[in-house]
Amino acid sequence: MEKDASEPDPSRQRNGVLGVLYGEFSDTLNDRVRYSVSLTESALTIQRISASPDRTKVVFNLTDCVGCRAYRGPDGADVGAYFTAYFYPFKRRWMSAGVARQRVEQCFRVALVQDPLANLQEAERWARAIRDASALQAPRRDGAVYTEVRRPCRVMILVNPHSGRGQALQLFTGHVQGMLTEASVPYTLVITEHQNHARELVKKADLSQCDALVIMSGDGLLFEVINGLMDREDWQEAIQIPLGILPGGSGNALAASVHHYSQSPPAWNEELLLSCGFMLCKGLVGSLDLVSIHLSSRQRLFSFLSLAWGFVADVDIESEKYRHVGAIRFLMGTLVRLATLRVYQGRLAYLPVKEGPKPPKGSIKANHPPSTPQHPSLCSSLPCRLIPNTSPNQNSRHNHNSTNSNRNTITNSSNNALTTKKPETQSDGKTRAPLDSLLPGLDQPVPESWTVVKEEDFVLVLAIYQSHLAEDLWTAPGATADDGMIHLFYVTAGISRPALLRLFLAMEKGAHLACGCPYLVYEKVKALRLEPISPQGMITVDGEMVEYGPVQAQIHPGLARLICG
Repeated sequence: MEKDASEPDPSRQRNGVLGVLYGEFSDTLNDRVRYSVSLTESALTIQRISASPDRTKVVFNLTDCVGCRAYRGPDGADVGAYFTAYFYPFKRRWMSAGVARQRVEQCFRVALVQDPLANLQEAERWARAIRDASALQAPRRDGAVYTEVRRPCRVMILVNPHSGRGQALQLFTGHVQGMLTEASVPYTLVITEHQNHARELVKKADLSQCDALVIMSGDGLLFEVINGLMDREDWQEAIQIPLGILPGGSGNALAASVHHYSQSPPAWNEELLLSCGFMLCKGLVGSLDLVSIHLSSRQRLFSFLSLAWGFVADVDIESEKYRHVGAIRFLMGTLVRLATLRVYQGRLAYLPVKEGPKPPKGSIKANHPPSTPQHPSLCSSLPCRLIPNTSPNQNSRHNHNSTNSNRNTITNSSNNALTTKKPETQSDGKTRAPLDSLLPGLDQPVPESWTVVKEEDFVLVLAIYQSHLAEDLWTAPGATADDGMIHLFYVTAGISRPALLRLFLAMEKGAHLACGCPYLVYEKVKALRLEPISPQGMITVDGEMVEYGPVQAQIHPGLARLICG
């Protein structure tokens, strides 16, 4: 006969999140095997009851628990009830080094009395206590400020069935659907049918019927969703709906970044999907910076990831033909583009972030994030310089000028007063979109506070506001989703093909800034302007190609909200 857990010792009774809940239950497959189970505010401890003095105790941290449910067994004659807790702790990988989240369930049979209803009520009491305690033990980063998705959380999940290798829907049903059931998260599944379907949908949707929007795709679908929200008349409220990302595409840059922000060990493919699904179930919400981007056609876009011109944009767009091979498409595109490396002419200016006092001599430079690896890199032994005369104007590299330039719109303005366009307004006087107070008109010179890079030849310009550019490209090691900065990288002409390749290889571990390559420049900025001079080329925003021409951008700190860890 099992110990009656319905009347435990008052000193051990769990009350809310205080004290301890204790019980003894049998194994679901063998009634003769019994376990003592205790629940504290932070852990579930399980120990097999045995005459042996060496009894192994297993402790599950409630930060790893996504849910618990109580239920009757399939046999109607069984008076017992059951409760199962679902955990995703870090465990050693079976086939490789390191750890990753792996699913573990713990199931117990409750048969305290011969009354099936009383047993079910006891199972429900335990399930509810485990859920309540685990909800208060979500993993949190030190110094990060979170809110939580409303419980119970109603989620709209948008899936692009054609993203990546065309397996997004299968990945959802095979890995995420079960997690949501375990966490008791109700959801509505929407399969997108064409380009901009998601943008059109969220622009018109009744957002009061859901508590979060989750994207199961690559980064392009989230780009659509964010711009659809910002197209709404009630954009100020709409953009506050928590956004979630589940990797189902080729690049999965935001998913990799969110995983990185959780301070978890590196993960890829299904392990990354499991990590993002776990964070969705835990429901912590942080801030997400957005960048307002103005194109020469007066179109305005909102970006969460990157603005690219040159090599990165070329690889992203030209590798589309290899989409069927998955994430390796970017490696194939990189090798193809390296073989015929292009150089682009253009003008670049930016508003730098005001740094604090300069560090003492010998310390890490202010524009290198503290977490950037400082060990010698494999690219330090390679020649950086290309064979002379392979590109024009090589003597102009790395010359900055904040006061002088050729007469063009990127020249500094002599007027300290910054004139900006007024934001569009609706008939009721509400602001149509956030004001870009740092940006003059594209036809106006940039203010004197901006730094102007002299007209020169570029291999690439990349403005990124997340840590990762792809699952395996740790581009901005010091970036966070809400640091209020654009991390601007550019590589000037003259770099050799091997050196450029080694930069990207070093980027896999975030070590590219330690290479000491004189052609790579990194700045933290609040705003920027890019004016291509080369008549042909590509510009991408969040991996999506936009019109080619002058473009400028400004960061809007914490404008959106992101489900993260």
